[in-house]
Amino acid sequence: MKILVIEDDAETAEYVGRGLEQEGHVVDRATNGEDGLFLAGSEPYDLMIIDRMLPGLDGLTIVKRIRSASVHTPVLFLTTRSSIEDRVAGLDAGGDDYLVKPFAFAELVARVAALGRRPRTALFGRTLKVGDLELNQASRVVTRGGKLIELQPREYRLLEYLMQHEGQVVTRTMLLQHVWDFNFDPRTTVVEMHISRLRSKVDKGFDTELIHTVRGAGYCIRASR
Repeated sequence: MKILVIEDDAETAEYVGRGLEQEGHVVDRATNGEDGLFLAGSEPYDLMIIDRMLPGLDGLTIVKRIRSASVHTPVLFLTTRSSIEDRVAGLDAGGDDYLVKPFAFAELVARVAALGRRPRTALFGRTLKVGDLELNQASRVVTRGGKLIELQPREYRLLEYLMQHEGQVVTRTMLLQHVWDFNFDPRTTVVEMHISRLRSKVDKGFDTELIHTVRGAGYCIRASR
């Protein structure tokens, strides 16, 4: 794979870059946010590994900007910031995985491989429909009744997952695993908060509610009760 590493610590950048090259990958490096953003937006990469704390633009800002520019390359955050809140912030910004320093290189290689195996919905997508709600996986455009709905990256992934399971009850645990990549419950209200935001964009102002709460079970998206 062709990988972009945005890391300001020279020792870490050398360690990661050289190791990935020995694994057979092609690696480009940037040591600050501005250069990293430029490369991320101008070169085609299979994966980006980005530090949270960078001179100039921080990692979160870089990812938010490339996502808003419809760059959907998988992003692995590599950082010393280890709290649940930091992980959630990274994933909400549009990151796909989060690895905390110090780390074992074998784990980094495994995560890189896992991200490389993910299907590219941007290339092989289709249009999902629930009632008058449409989500185009190729363009990542969401409309309802012909009206454009602007979603943040995490809101998009949440809606996409719900629509992929139209008519089925999706539990909180399922959402944490498949939308946030958490294999544990962080004991936060992140799911409930994002469902609320999503409802305000998808259902508010329309005659029919599509996103339903199934008390004691989870959530379901369907065109009728």
